[in-house]
Amino acid sequence: MKILALTIFAACFPTANAQEKTDKWLQDLLYSKASPLLLNVLNHPDSFQYQIIYTKIDRDKNNRPHFTNYYLHVDKNKYYNPASTVKLPTALVALEKLNSLRKYGIDRNTPMLTDSSFSTQTIVHKDTSAENGLPSIAQYIRKIFLVSDNDAYNRLYEFDGQQTLNETVWKKGYTNTRIVRRFVGMTEDENRHTNAIRFVKDGKLLYAQPPAYNQIQFDYSKQELVGRGHLDRNDSLIMEPMDFTRHNNFPLEDLQQMVQSVVFPESVPRKQRFDLDKDARAFLLKYMSELPSESRYPNYDSSEFFDSYAKFFLNKSGRLKPPPYIRIFNKPGWSYGYLTDAAYIVDFKNNLEFMISANIYVNRDGILNDNKYEYNETGYPFFKEIGEIIYNYELSRQRKFSPDLKAFKFSY
Repeated sequence: MKILALTIFAACFPTANAQEKTDKWLQDLLYSKASPLLLNVLNHPDSFQYQIIYTKIDRDKNNRPHFTNYYLHVDKNKYYNPASTVKLPTALVALEKLNSLRKYGIDRNTPMLTDSSFSTQTIVHKDTSAENGLPSIAQYIRKIFLVSDNDAYNRLYEFDGQQTLNETVWKKGYTNTRIVRRFVGMTEDENRHTNAIRFVKDGKLLYAQPPAYNQIQFDYSKQELVGRGHLDRNDSLIMEPMDFTRHNNFPLEDLQQMVQSVVFPESVPRKQRFDLDKDARAFLLKYMSELPSESRYPNYDSSEFFDSYAKFFLNKSGRLKPPPYIRIFNKPGWSYGYLTDAAYIVDFKNNLEFMISANIYVNRDGILNDNKYEYNETGYPFFKEIGEIIYNYELSRQRKFSPDLKAFKFSY
């Protein structure tokens, strides 16, 4: 049976900024349950620049999900550094682009060899983390969601091509999203150039993708300056704000909607969905929710990549493994003092589900790029606590129809 959905947008209370969305109900819930640490954050939205979206999910008698979004200080025009969250659309575009290569006998497991075609580009012809020792779209996606691997993102960015990546997300309605940088030191022009790529099988060339160059122009008219100082590439302290004007941009609402479009594709307009067949979507959901200790290829050192390494909500600050009856389908990001996560959370024991997305800025001294941020002291506890408040609310609230969640059970 098809899953249909109705998205209901909660009424928003007016704020000083007409673009900002805040719901008093969510605000009251968080304030009423907050610890002193969380209260300090909530009381200083300008300092911590936090945004929160809670998505309540109610099923009808046919198990169709209906959504209600609640917001706290959410503003698509309020810049934050999205960091690794841009890996989600990059992976989605890669899976969609693969559809056009099926006629060559290519799928996500086909070995993909990356060549160098322009200055500072690098070659990748092997992947020791893969069972067969070869790189592939599938292996890169596994690493992106298991531990937010930067090189895996760079390779999918190169496969997509900067122009195709951005035009694809724009056509799906994410017009405020901009993905223009690899996670490695490159100039703006070097990031516009992407590598030649070859797909091979048993030594036979199946398809050669030529190098690409993005000729479209981006709107950089709005200047985005952050902090009071920063370290430059030579680790010299520059007492001027860091300029993020020409960096990646991915508003929290776009991120939340993109996660929803993957988890519940029929809850968003058809033009907003990514073209993933049932198998590709199941593959994606499995690795969005798998934990590093459950992975054999890649295999991870649990002392570095603990099970909540890429799961901020509920358990990150304690490095605890979530209970086996809870699964978190998400994509986080962290960089320059910004922490972000967007998640669909399922509790199979108590038969509940909800979505929660949030970001925060924790940089007390205002100096960027010095790796001195309050992630452990403030950032991760913020996610853990707001996740727990919403989770406990979900445990207590009455539902007319209990959800059937078996579609989200995977073998890991």
